Amino acid sequence: MKHFKYVITLLMAAFLLVACEDGIDSLTEVDPGADETAPSITIISPTEGLAVKVNEELATITIKFEAKDDIELASVQVALDGTILKTYSNFLDYRRLVVDDLVYDQLADGDHVLTVTATDLEGKTTNGTVNFTKEPAYVVKYPGEILYMPFDGAYVDLISFEEAQEFGSPSISEDNIAGDGSYQGATDTYLTLDPERFKNAEFSAIFWMKINSTPDRAGVLTMSPPLVDGTNNDLTKGFRFFRENANGNQRFKLNVGSGDAGTWLYGGEAADVDPSTGEWVNFAFTISGAKAVVYIDGQIASEGAFNGIDWTDVNVLSIMSGAPNFTQWNHWSDESLMDELRIFNRAISQEEIQQIMADDSGEFVSTYPPTFNGEMFYMPFDGTYNERFRNIDATVIGTPGYAGESVEGDNAYAGATDSYLTFPTNESGPLTTEEFSATFWYKLNADPTRGAILVMGPEDVDNAAYPDVQNKRTNGFRFFREGDATRQVFKLNVGNGEADSWFDGGDAAALDPTTTDWVHLAFTISGTECVVYFDGEVVSQGNFSGVDWTGCDILSIGSGAPRFTEWGHGADLSFIDELRLYNKALTQQEIQDIRQAGL
Repeated sequence: MKHFKYVITLLMAAFLLVACEDGIDSLTEVDPGADETAPSITIISPTEGLAVKVNEELATITIKFEAKDDIELASVQVALDGTILKTYSNFLDYRRLVVDDLVYDQLADGDHVLTVTATDLEGKTTNGTVNFTKEPAYVVKYPGEILYMPFDGAYVDLISFEEAQEFGSPSISEDNIAGDGSYQGATDTYLTLDPERFKNAEFSAIFWMKINSTPDRAGVLTMSPPLVDGTNNDLTKGFRFFRENANGNQRFKLNVGSGDAGTWLYGGEAADVDPSTGEWVNFAFTISGAKAVVYIDGQIASEGAFNGIDWTDVNVLSIMSGAPNFTQWNHWSDESLMDELRIFNRAISQEEIQQIMADDSGEFVSTYPPTFNGEMFYMPFDGTYNERFRNIDATVIGTPGYAGESVEGDNAYAGATDSYLTFPTNESGPLTTEEFSATFWYKLNADPTRGAILVMGPEDVDNAAYPDVQNKRTNGFRFFREGDATRQVFKLNVGNGEADSWFDGGDAAALDPTTTDWVHLAFTISGTECVVYFDGEVVSQGNFSGVDWTGCDILSIGSGAPRFTEWGHGADLSFIDELRLYNKALTQQEIQDIRQAGL
């Protein structure tokens, strides 16, 4: 019996020895006097400058950090705004503390400072700090807005507070158009949301992308039924917004299902984006019971008639991939950046899209109140060439001057030889709107006998005498005059992208060159017609299919230069006062009211 107990004792000792060698780290004796450095601290979350945006009065954050010392930690203390949240003094690893689960659920609005203090056995101390904020709960900013995902550190809709389900490995990029972050796509990666609240009779989405053209095709935003037989795309219901390679560019397309069939919106080259620029690009699309429209940077890229969307069997909203329901043609994950995603329960207008773009980019937030409905540009010429909505001065070419008289205010623009003004059309609030109108007062100087008054046209790079001679009329508009010693006829030319249309009223649109009266001039451009007015009366009118603004990046005031010069429509030496532009086609009554307000 004694021998048996002895054998058991030996076996247990051997087992313990093996266990120590194989599964338990041995302790290393350390000389405390060798402690040379203070502890180090790495705060992982929250990050410096983070703006916490949640739809709650008090937010919840998870604090994550790592503290290390070369010898041994004595204590680690976590404080928020000077109030201690927790102190750590017992460590499984005496040199290193990793915390990834410290939750604080009482974060109020305002600026905050998180401080992590680590002290070693010799009393050496290190403080790590992070400054961040909690913003007030998001308030719906635009009518009909039902989703807003800024991607500022999370994949959360700030209106419903629904958190997207993650597939793969999405991440937050510091590169953004607004806020503190953006969605970063990756291979086999996307987000999904429950689709039910988006299944409305009308639907709009708007967002920004910085495009990564690898892979060369991808799904961007899709609400599609499951694949037929697990293989084939069902295009008869829901929608699919996606991109594909087009000779090195990326072409964006929309497919929408009405229940019986799918409607395609191909924009061709108008829907192409060059991914090599590395620029943020705004995309939007709208779906109603009458039509669907795709916009790129606030301009129509494609549109078509549509009789209403069918949401039957649509079971998911996918963000930045065609998966899981639109993959037959390899429209998988998009590895681009996405920012400021908004969804609406109505078809938003082009003007609203452009305003959202301006709000997001911070480029144009006007503090100047419009005097008239739809007004978006105002130059009174009262001693400056300043545009009031943007508070930007026009670029001056030559030596234009001031008239020393006016209809309203203190002065008016006076043209001079080889002189005019230019103004950017797509910066700080676009002027290239779907509908367009201009009103102004004008006192004619008929010498020279032809001149241009307002021009928004593209460069004519194919002209043999470019850049001195230009005359491309397929895009934008040209409002000008020409005649002789007996009459000056005012004409409007507008391009629809393929051809130009003329609105020449002949004698009805003519002024006597000897007149010294101020005349109120106006013209309107819509998707159905163009109209020219003298003193509130129609002098020229005709059908028109809609203006194309491609390449129209400047407005010329007081000359056809530099884009409309081939026929001698250079500087106009006349007077101009109270120049206003509008993002709509004004009615005749509105034009008469505007004229009357200036008398």
